[in-house]
Amino acid sequence: MRAFTELFITLDQTTKTNAKIDALIRYFENNSDEDKLWCIALLSDKRPPRPLNTNVLRTIAAHEAGIDSWLFEETYHVVGDLSETISLLVNQKYELPERPLSEWMREIAGLKKREEQERIDYITHAWRGLDKESKFIFNKLIGGGFRMGVSGQIVIKALAKFSGIPAESIAHKLMGNWTPENISFQDLILNENSKNNDAIPYPFYLAYPVEDLTELGNATDWIFERKWDGIRGQIIKRGDAVFVWSRGEDLVTDRFPEINQGFLKARDFVLDGEILCHDQSSPLPFALLQTRIGRKNVGKSTLLKAPVKFIAYDLLEMDGQDMRELPLIERKIKLTALLAELNHPNLIFSPILEFDNWQDAATIRAKAREEFCEGLMIKHKHSTYKVGRKRGEWWKWKLDALTIDAVMIYAMRGHGRRANLFTDFTFAVWQEDKLVPFTKAYSGLTDAEMKEVDAFVKKNTIDKFGPVRSVTPELVFEIAFEGIQKSSRHKSGIALRFPRIHRWRKDKPPQQANSLQDLLDLLHKYGAQ
Repeated sequence: MRAFTELFITLDQTTKTNAKIDALIRYFENNSDEDKLWCIALLSDKRPPRPLNTNVLRTIAAHEAGIDSWLFEETYHVVGDLSETISLLVNQKYELPERPLSEWMREIAGLKKREEQERIDYITHAWRGLDKESKFIFNKLIGGGFRMGVSGQIVIKALAKFSGIPAESIAHKLMGNWTPENISFQDLILNENSKNNDAIPYPFYLAYPVEDLTELGNATDWIFERKWDGIRGQIIKRGDAVFVWSRGEDLVTDRFPEINQGFLKARDFVLDGEILCHDQSSPLPFALLQTRIGRKNVGKSTLLKAPVKFIAYDLLEMDGQDMRELPLIERKIKLTALLAELNHPNLIFSPILEFDNWQDAATIRAKAREEFCEGLMIKHKHSTYKVGRKRGEWWKWKLDALTIDAVMIYAMRGHGRRANLFTDFTFAVWQEDKLVPFTKAYSGLTDAEMKEVDAFVKKNTIDKFGPVRSVTPELVFEIAFEGIQKSSRHKSGIALRFPRIHRWRKDKPPQQANSLQDLLDLLHKYGAQ
């Protein structure tokens, strides 16, 4: 555990990519294969389930610290991180013998099967025997909120440098739903045919937002497609089995029976595309797809209300042959032929749009929201299919966000480095002479603006409700969002998709903020009814 704790501290204290890679390599060189495997799993967001509800953790932590729950909660709101709060308040009473990370993780993974009091006893025993730094890491491991500030690409580069295996191969090996309990480090990383698992998808190729169209040269060098508003996914047909994966590496085959059936006699293939709700003629709002995302069992009524199709825009493999190094235009031709051969009612080819100039492309992009799309994708005709987010050949040209001017009425402290500032806000719009809350947002302000708003909150607090402060309704902010839909869970009757603060409207008094009717008009025009 000490070695992993030191790795965490090193990674947390540097922003330099090469320093992070070097730290990971040192860890891989000096620790067992089991510990290396668990380290990779933790960095790949493959943690055991949380053994106790966080409310229970807070209760027993307050008891261990010998303080009242209200004081623990106040401390937590100031510190902003539960793991750190516990590590600061709960004192070490004895020293546990040093044990490897893998032993700790096997025990933590097994806690779910034990009685609650046994879990509590295990956790308090660890708290009493670990120093502050190790206790902080232990809390992260049991709390389900583990973050090390290391991207997947840094882990891949470190493993590639450590093992001598190309980064593209490492990225592919790490895909899928492996766990340290069902595979070894040797099989996962070092063996040539490490997993021998036909279900494993390819790493996704991701696009960058385009900033300056003039840098892309002639529009005729590019293929344009609509940026579909669904879930990025892959359909894998290998042998007698079909697998459907989301970009988040979730195996979602059973959730979308419309697109995983009917391939028994088909040749093998791997398709990249978008899962979205779609009727017989056109795409449907993303809000409909949300009704299916969390469902493991999909009933007949759901299949009727939210029908799904797969819009295919790339062919990654056919008849066991990797197609990713072929130019995009050739992959498109083969994809068209394959889809015609399959003749599947719920597989659709993503139409290719070609333009002689950027203005024509902009005209089509401007109409994207009417077709429940997010904008355009711009892909070079001769691009290969790469791994991860690469600049230069794939770009996304999204629509400008929808916006509304709103009044801040509530504020909460942030977390982590923002724990001492009020940075999480609730916003309202007018309904006649009353302000109706409709969304929360916490991102979009500069550090200087956050400090200024924080000072306003502290000086203009009207009332307190636990960690929430009601403030004088004076500040107006422009809120940007990607979509809008009806919601019975919100007092306003609407919910926004990806709300964030676009800018602080210091030029507007609160009386000039938008109304609930303005939001309803946007709902009628662009939303899911």
